[in-house]
Amino acid sequence: FIDVDFEKFYAYAKLLQTRLPKRELSESLHLDDELALEYYRLQKIKEGAIVLQKGENGELSGTSEAGLKREKDEEALLSEIINVLNERFGTDFEEADKLFFEQIEAELMDDETLQSQAKVNKIDTFKYAFNDKFIDKLISRMDQNQEIFEKILEDKEFGDFIKQLMMTRIYKKLNV
Repeated sequence: FIDVDFEKFYAYAKLLQTRLPKRELSESLHLDDELALEYYRLQKIKEGAIVLQKGENGELSGTSEAGLKREKDEEALLSEIINVLNERFGTDFEEADKLFFEQIEAELMDDETLQSQAKVNKIDTFKYAFNDKFIDKLISRMDQNQEIFEKILEDKEFGDFIKQLMMTRIYKKLNV
């Protein structure tokens, strides 16, 4: 044996594998809430023929995303929120962390209790129902982004800021 510790670990892992329940990969691998398609657009813009003229020199301009030549759209609102958080609280959240907030927001938007509370209450009263649901959803997703979870619960000013932003966004969307 080259490394005795690895041999011991191998024997342990083989025994452990026999004791663990056998599951199909499709049962344990559910990415429904983990992946989000941000943008998809399929649209026929124009149909026609291109005729080249002999002896003329021309310049072709390149295309950008999705084959269109245009300026980039402004960032989505959640991206702006992440930038504000980074500047105001000195965090280093990235665009990937936006998905964490989008998932929590989507779950809160789908909550029937919050939907009915938003319809019949003003935002000052809505916040009581929202706060409980927000904490529940945050705890249910704490394994996915421990850094954000800890920051929201440990830093009261940061947590209150996040709650206020999300509550305002959700309240407005539910009352459209």
